[in-house]
Amino acid sequence: MREPVAKKVSEMKSSGIRKFFDIVSEMPDAISLGVGEPDFDTPWHVRDEGIYSLERGKTFYTSNSGLMELRSEICRYTKKHYEISYDPASEVIITVGGSEAIDIGLRAMLEDGDEVIIPEPSYVSYVPCTIMAGGKPVIVSLKEENEFRLTAAELEAAITPRTKILILPFPNNPTGAIMERSDLEGIAKLCIEHDIYVLSDEIYAALTYKGDHVSIASLPGMRDRTILINGFSKAFAMTGWRLGYACGPEIIISQMTKIHQYCIMCAPTTSQYAAVEALRHGDRDVAEMCNAYNERRRFLLHEFKRMGLQCFEPFGAFYVFPSIKEFGMTSDDFCTSLLMAKKVAVVPGTAVGDCGEGFVRISYAYSIDNLKEAIGRIEEFISELRNR
Repeated sequence: MREPVAKKVSEMKSSGIRKFFDIVSEMPDAISLGVGEPDFDTPWHVRDEGIYSLERGKTFYTSNSGLMELRSEICRYTKKHYEISYDPASEVIITVGGSEAIDIGLRAMLEDGDEVIIPEPSYVSYVPCTIMAGGKPVIVSLKEENEFRLTAAELEAAITPRTKILILPFPNNPTGAIMERSDLEGIAKLCIEHDIYVLSDEIYAALTYKGDHVSIASLPGMRDRTILINGFSKAFAMTGWRLGYACGPEIIISQMTKIHQYCIMCAPTTSQYAAVEALRHGDRDVAEMCNAYNERRRFLLHEFKRMGLQCFEPFGAFYVFPSIKEFGMTSDDFCTSLLMAKKVAVVPGTAVGDCGEGFVRISYAYSIDNLKEAIGRIEEFISELRNR
């Protein structure tokens, strides 16, 4: 028989994050710090609006691009928070999570063999989505001594005549690293000089603990060469609602909409009505959740310092990325041993890029009580390793 599965798909690795999630789900009394999902419920007024839309019979398809009402709110949001103006009629598309926006953005822009620069460690979908779109991933390994920021020198060294897109994943999953305006200015200069487009994944933009988030799309010359990706999962605690969006120049958004039209039709209608409410009246909710995450972030960093576990200070998202190099174990072995010995699940750094070896990702999107219990178990584990 002819091979039924495409080679480019069969050769893709399964997610290393899901592996540990699946194990811990079958383990009584285990604590998972592995999944990047807020422990907060979606705010009541947002849920109420979703329920109310159902009660009113708002259960039909929206336009392919999404509700105009929601697109207009997104444009107000980007103008208010990032000082970027978009036309809701032609420069915004509502997607099924930010992940779909990444996928269709790459598919709309890449020809076979075009190169996509991907800084790692980073979100697990970038490389597979690039490959499925016919592109060639070019990995830039970010360094702890640079606080896992992408430097202009690192970007320049990776550029070739085939480079078309830079994926800019900040604030970063898994490291929690951010890029400040001064960092982005050097990146923008190179993108303009080499005619490179940017897919800027800003899903964690609202969860920034050092100054205000700056989007590269707001810098001179970058608006028309940037696809800004964002969504409602992280900042608004709406993971299960599956809603994201992309903003960018009409010439690209229109082609993304064409792909979306054929494979999705439209994002969930109920979720779109709820998202309108989130954008209009959710700033206080986001601020409260952000403050809680920041408290947890400071707690973990304090505890790591107390127990002598090396970890650079992250200023975004809800992850820390401590080094476990002192123990002479692979990241996978460390995480497996921790899970089996102390029933705490964290993610090996290699699940988010080969350069993540020697690190683990710990999510603090969990209650402070869970974090305290988990830290106690982790301290016991590393004490036993040091005393061998």
